[in-house]
Amino acid sequence: MSLYDDAVLVLKAYEDQPELRRAYLDHLAAHPDGMWKSCHAGHVTASALVVDPERGRVLLTLHRKLRMWLQMGGHCEPGDATVAAAALREATEESGIAGLTLLAGGPVRLDRHPIPPPCHWHYDVQYAAVATPDAVHAISDESLDLRWFAYDEVAEVADASVRRLVGATRARLGL
Repeated sequence: MSLYDDAVLVLKAYEDQPELRRAYLDHLAAHPDGMWKSCHAGHVTASALVVDPERGRVLLTLHRKLRMWLQMGGHCEPGDATVAAAALREATEESGIAGLTLLAGGPVRLDRHPIPPPCHWHYDVQYAAVATPDAVHAISDESLDLRWFAYDEVAEVADASVRRLVGATRARLGL
């Protein structure tokens, strides 16, 4: 199965955000190259919020280019077998934490946001990745900083999309 086919199946199975889910599926139907950065109309990205439920915290990256506190994530690559695998790869690469596991149940949220030209949109499929309490992180080339934030601290540093992702992740965790 191709990464494109996996994305379509994941999105069809995703039951929340029906209008946005439809926009993702419509985009992919209109753009067979919609998984790749080269699709200037927009492309699917994969991200994961790294969470430590035992300590009630999330790991955010201070994105080098955007200079914003965000979850780990980025573009899909040809070696990614699934959107979930792309999200896990990005979370592992950007956090430096080995042994992350994706929270069961598929994507936690979808978030479509405009990006600077030549592209127009990121169609982000957002997961949550669970870290162990003793996880050790390491800053990647894509980050200026990595920092653990208590759930209630996120609102002070992150934008609305990250706050929504934290809220949805906490709901999935039953917190």
